[in-house]
Amino acid sequence: MHLSHKPQMMTTLEKIRHEVTAMVVLMLYFGLWISALMLLKYLVLAEYRIAFYGFSMALVGALILSKVVLVLEHVPLGRWVRGRPAWVDVVVRTALYALGVFIVVVLEKAFEGRHDHGGIGASLAAQFAQADMLHVWLNTMCLSAALLSYNVLSVVRKRLGEGALLRMFLEPLPDEPR
Repeated sequence: MHLSHKPQMMTTLEKIRHEVTAMVVLMLYFGLWISALMLLKYLVLAEYRIAFYGFSMALVGALILSKVVLVLEHVPLGRWVRGRPAWVDVVVRTALYALGVFIVVVLEKAFEGRHDHGGIGASLAAQFAQADMLHVWLNTMCLSAALLSYNVLSVVRKRLGEGALLRMFLEPLPDEPR
């Protein structure tokens, strides 16, 4: 009886290991994108001698974004999308993820400004009338580019097989015919 539980336990442990590995890899991927965005903000603000302290947000943002993407990756988009070319899946997923990013960034800004505007509702309304919306659009566009490239790589990974994309970049290029 004890032996019958061991294979199930290994399967569970393998699933956990696979999930943690996927989470770490995805967190590093989105962390690089968000860090690049933070660096751009830092450089632009430094030109005007404005201090910027948002680098710690790169780690938190990457962690949250990677977990959300891993969960949403398992959500089917329906028969209509499944019967279409892969680029349709990429576009639909990217659009949905980008909409989610936009909503989260707007809500984050509203939460940050709740004390200045007398509540989240008033802060939310003020967001659309302030220059902070440019910040929201910038974050949304950059993270949407990260999501688009992730979704494209996800389709390539599914077509080539697990690990094939990594092997392709780790191996030397074949000799070109003359």
